[in-house]
Amino acid sequence: MQHLRAHGLTTVADLASRAGASAATIRRDLAELERTGRLVRVHGGARLPPDDLARDEPVPFERVATHELRHKHAIARRAAQLVSDGDVVLLDIGTTTMLLARELRGRRITVLTSSLAVLDELRHDRTVELVLLGGTVRRAYHSLVGVLTEDALRQVRAATAFLGTSGITTDGDVLDTTLVEVPVKRAMMRSADRVVLLADHSKLPGHGTLRVCGADGIHTLVTDDRADPQVLAALAERGTEVITA
Repeated sequence: MQHLRAHGLTTVADLASRAGASAATIRRDLAELERTGRLVRVHGGARLPPDDLARDEPVPFERVATHELRHKHAIARRAAQLVSDGDVVLLDIGTTTMLLARELRGRRITVLTSSLAVLDELRHDRTVELVLLGGTVRRAYHSLVGVLTEDALRQVRAATAFLGTSGITTDGDVLDTTLVEVPVKRAMMRSADRVVLLADHSKLPGHGTLRVCGADGIHTLVTDDRADPQVLAALAERGTEVITA
């Protein structure tokens, strides 16, 4: 249930791996939890009930930052290889983009960001030119949002935008859980020549209340070696380059 509350959706295979239990045991447990109304079973896994999702508070940044840390580090290292010296890059909010910023320290590049976590990673780096987009501070997410952020993005052009996500559907749709973050993500996409999505396997598939874009809006996905093959295939079929870290 803790894992579900962090992600909203999970698979039998993932729970079996985490718990060191058999898939049959996990299925029995899910059936019992569904009987008591604590979750809803779906094909291959389970999700939180809609009412539960609606009243859940956003997961604090510090809590999310500890989840799937090894895979996020690998994704960040691989994503950093997509950046060339002299590039202008946009970094979205999120824990994986924060780790990417760490990998970009000492590079002769320009970083534009709405993430206060990225600011913390690069504020003392004298090589990286750091541009912080304006906006309203969302403290729980360490982010800047709103019309000031969106207006600033209309003034810039980047080689690559690195985006985070709350989840990707089996059809390749990119989702987010927060209304105010979606316009900023879309503005970043419009301001970049290339859009790279960073998502660990727990988000493939994942959940979200709002659609950011379809697979055709993402040029490249960087994920880890435990990502769901069905989701990767759906993205590849729609022209998205898939890179496994």
